[in-house]
Amino acid sequence: MPADVDAPDKVAYGLTFHQLAIVAAGALLYYGVWQALNTVVPVPVLIGAGVVLGGLVIGLALGRRDGLPLDEWLLHAIRHTRTPRSLAAADVATDPGAPDWVETPKSGRTPLPAPLRLPADAIDDDGEISLGGARAAIVGTTTVNLALRTPDEQAALIDSWGRWLNSLSTPTQIVVSAQPVDLASHSRALAAAADAQPHPQLRAACADHAEFLGDLASRRDPLRRQVLVVHRTTAGERTGHAARRRADDTVRALAGLGVSPRVLDGAAVTAALTSAADPYRPPRPGGLAAPDAVITASAPARNPRKRRKP
Repeated sequence: MPADVDAPDKVAYGLTFHQLAIVAAGALLYYGVWQALNTVVPVPVLIGAGVVLGGLVIGLALGRRDGLPLDEWLLHAIRHTRTPRSLAAADVATDPGAPDWVETPKSGRTPLPAPLRLPADAIDDDGEISLGGARAAIVGTTTVNLALRTPDEQAALIDSWGRWLNSLSTPTQIVVSAQPVDLASHSRALAAAADAQPHPQLRAACADHAEFLGDLASRRDPLRRQVLVVHRTTAGERTGHAARRRADDTVRALAGLGVSPRVLDGAAVTAALTSAADPYRPPRPGGLAAPDAVITASAPARNPRKRRKP
């Protein structure tokens, strides 16, 4: 079986239908310009313009950038330049305009935040993600080092992995990412806990390990590998927990590979999505508040003043 089974079919002259459409559109454009200007503009000028236009059309049809056709890449670039840079979780689409305390630029364009529209609208306590009409569940797993296994063990692991891949019949995404590890906070936590150890040797070992972690954090940028398997239900499925059931099946299938998979709960899914959005900023302790949650702070306790006796 060829590896490029998803590649578009070649229609004519080694070009796909999409590429032929771009070339045909360029040819029709040049033909229209020729018919309109051949009696006004000299022919050598039109021929030179046709050569330039032909080069641009061929480059647009055959060029690729970042794994995408050049026309799609340019379309994404235009959308990116016109997209607001600031997004807010609150619904600001119905906002009448800038408040009085905002200084309007001289150009008349105020860079107000646009509403942040995410595909996920809720995360349950058991880790299921609501995607409008569909649901998703995430499995977090560790990795296995094939280089430390014998050839027979490697073949068995690859066969088990292949059986799991062949059993997939619904949309499944495997995300492998490298994320920074905050060793400085671990070093400070160990240094603070060293004095609480009951034995002098334990205190010395704890302090020595804290110093080692601090030195490693100052000299290196350690990374950890995160592997996530995302199962998603299809639009026609009626069962609401199909994604969770497939995640449990994945845990049982991957457990035979020598890894430690587990279905992520609500807090773990929130942390995984937060780190995916901003991998260089660790999640805030205590979790994240919902966009419409009202955050209040308790009033500080007042110490009662003691009355002095006369």
